[in-house]
Amino acid sequence: MKGLQDNENVYQINSLFSFQADEEFLHNDIRVKPDLDALGALGDAGWYCIRAILWDYELPKTVIALHGPVKNQAGVLLACVATLYWADGKIATFNCSFLANLTMNVTVVGTNGTLHVTDFVIPYEEKSASFSMASKSKFTELPIGWDTLLSKHVVTTDLPQEALMVQEFSRLVQNIRDAGGKPEAKWPAITRKTQVVIDAVKISIDNDFGPVDVSS
Repeated sequence: MKGLQDNENVYQINSLFSFQADEEFLHNDIRVKPDLDALGALGDAGWYCIRAILWDYELPKTVIALHGPVKNQAGVLLACVATLYWADGKIATFNCSFLANLTMNVTVVGTNGTLHVTDFVIPYEEKSASFSMASKSKFTELPIGWDTLLSKHVVTTDLPQEALMVQEFSRLVQNIRDAGGKPEAKWPAITRKTQVVIDAVKISIDNDFGPVDVSS
């Protein structure tokens, strides 16, 4: 991920996506069935967390799942946490769960700034989304408050993200049909890298939470 501003280096990224599933979901949804979607919360909510972390699509060097994941009786993950490490010292942690209150947070901490998004999967409103950020934050002269407060920024769009997704898919298909070309490599590459990290987290969980090297 590139910096929050010029000459900025990302230090840490934290993402969390959780929702409190009801009993019907926890017993009958395909995402809790080992023969349908065996990755559970990791493959569902965790996908979005990892996609947010891989903003610049750079794979981490190592992945380590944290102790204490929650599984159902069939062994499918209902909640888990993992940490990702990059060779340049950047660290990211994500938490995904079917068992906690609806939360969709991403925090990016840089050397000179911090970015917060609190609805990164499904925005609070269909046609707008917001983020908060602060640069070069410090305490007041007496350390009883903050000298630099977060500023809020709102991004608006004429269409909700679901419509934009269909629009983008249509554009990709039309480009192939009209130009006779090949599919764009961007989306398959992003998808593959996200799945690579998910698979590494699952391997770490299955191997007593040991570190897993991530190949490119």
